[in-house]
Amino acid sequence: MIQNIPLERVLFLDIETVPQAASWDDLSETDQHLWDKKTKFQRKEEISAEEFYDRAGIMAEFGKIICITIGMLEKNETLKIKSFSGHDEKKLLQEFGEIFNSPRLHNVILCAHNGKEFDFPWIARRYLINGIQPPAPFQLFGKKPWEVPHIDTMELWKFGDYKSFVSLELLAHVFGIPTPKDDIDGSMVSSIYYIEKDLQRIVDYCEKDVLTLANIFRRMRQEDLLKRNINLD
Repeated sequence: MIQNIPLERVLFLDIETVPQAASWDDLSETDQHLWDKKTKFQRKEEISAEEFYDRAGIMAEFGKIICITIGMLEKNETLKIKSFSGHDEKKLLQEFGEIFNSPRLHNVILCAHNGKEFDFPWIARRYLINGIQPPAPFQLFGKKPWEVPHIDTMELWKFGDYKSFVSLELLAHVFGIPTPKDDIDGSMVSSIYYIEKDLQRIVDYCEKDVLTLANIFRRMRQEDLLKRNINLD
C-alpha cells in the first residue's frame, strides 16, 4: 500500500525540456536526416520533418533539459522546493547530481507523473549524452522490478488499465487541487524559452507542477494537502 511508503524518503520531481535547436534551420544536415528517420512513422504523410520539429523537446536524442525541480517533505508538513535550471545542460545535470551525495538521499524514492516513460529515462539518457554517469536512483540495470525506487502517479492511477492516460492537470482537478496550469502549459515551453527568452517563467511553472504532484500523491494516500516552502538544502 502506498500509505506504507515513508514520505520523508520521497523526492518529487519534474523536468522541462526543449528542442536542442531553436529552429529546424539551426540543425545540421545529419541531425535533420536523423530526425526525419526517427519521426517518419509518427508523422502524417502531409506533415514534413521540419513541421514536426516542434516535437523534438519530447525526445531525449533531440532535446535538452532546461529545468529540473525537486521537492521533499519537511517535518512541519511543508514541501521544500528547489530548481536546477539554465542554458548549460551539462552544468545543470552536474549540480542536480550532487544532491544524491546527501545522506538523506541514499535510499531516496523518486516520484513523478508519467515519470517511468518520460522524466526518469529522459534524465538518465541526457546524463549519458553529456558524458556523465546517471545518479544511482536512475540506474536500473540488474535490478528486480520491486527494487527500482520509482513511483509514477500516472501508473498508480491506472490500476492495471494500461491503455489509460491522465494528465497532471486532470488529476489535480478531480482531487480538488489548484491547477498548476494557471499561466502556461507544456506546449508553450519551447516558445517561451527560445522566443520570449523567459526561463524564470518556465521554472515557476515547473515548481507549481512539483507541488501539485506531491499533493496528488498525498490525496492518493487520503492525506491533507501540503503547502510550499522554497529552497531545499
